[in-house]
Order: sequence, then structure tokens, then C-alpha cells
Amino acid sequence: MPDHHAPDVAAEAAAVDSAAEALLSVWDTAREGATDRVSGSQLRAMLVMEEFEGINLRGLASSLGMILSSASRLCDRLVAAGMIERFPGRTDRREISLHLTRTGQRLLDELRSERRRRLSEVLGQMTPAARQALISGLSGFGDAMAKPDSDVLSA
Repeated sequence: MPDHHAPDVAAEAAAVDSAAEALLSVWDTAREGATDRVSGSQLRAMLVMEEFEGINLRGLASSLGMILSSASRLCDRLVAAGMIERFPGRTDRREISLHLTRTGQRLLDELRSERRRRLSEVLGQMTPAARQALISGLSGFGDAMAKPDSDVLSA
């Protein structure tokens, strides 16, 4: 088994950290257009609702690391903004399921489109070989994070 903790790994981690800052800068710039309509926490909530269609309030609060009452107020604001809808649960009518509206989904689609446009600008300044190396490296990174024994995010 290869030694994944060789001294080079620390230097590589520093290089990835620097590159990640540049990537996050592109994402943050794209997100600014969405956050003039919803707050950052509301946007995160909408992304969770998109991923887990019909999630209940308790599940949303847990996913966001919030207390239930804070998540409820956040949803009140999103409902008022026309971004989400609440419906009675299918199995328990007392439980509320949360769904994006067309307006909410359109906002997320616009965010992704703007993010990809900005990424395309940067990628267009790279050589084809550098782009391929980046894609390969990011794929490997994603695979490593997806491994069952990868507990990096829970630390």
C-alpha cells in the first residue's frame, strides 16, 4: 500500500489549498448575483431542498446545522420570497415537506449557469493539457472523498 502521508503530500495540500481559493473566488463571484435575492443561508437551504426533494423541516435543520425554529423562520422567508413551497407530508399530514418553486429552481439554474460561464473563461486561458490534468485531478479528489473510510468532512 502506498504511503499517502509522504512529505510531498503536505506541499501538495498547500498547492491545492491555494488553487481552491481561486476556484472559490469564481464561485463566490457567481453567487453574488443570487445572494442579492436570497441570503447565503437561504441559498444553502435551497440547495439542500434541491438535493433532497420533499425534505422535512427537521431534516433541513439537521443538514444545515440549525435549530428547528431557525430553519422554520428561514423557510418562512423563502416562502414569502416565492422560492419554496410547503406541503403536508405524504405519510404524516402533520409533517411538512419542502419543495422548490419554479422561481427557486430558476435561481439555482441561473447560479450554476453563471458559475459555469465564469469557469469557462478561466479554463479558456489554460492549455488543453492543463485542463485535462485539472479534470483528472479533481476526479481523483472526488473519488477519494467518496470512499467509505473518508471521514474528512466529519472531522
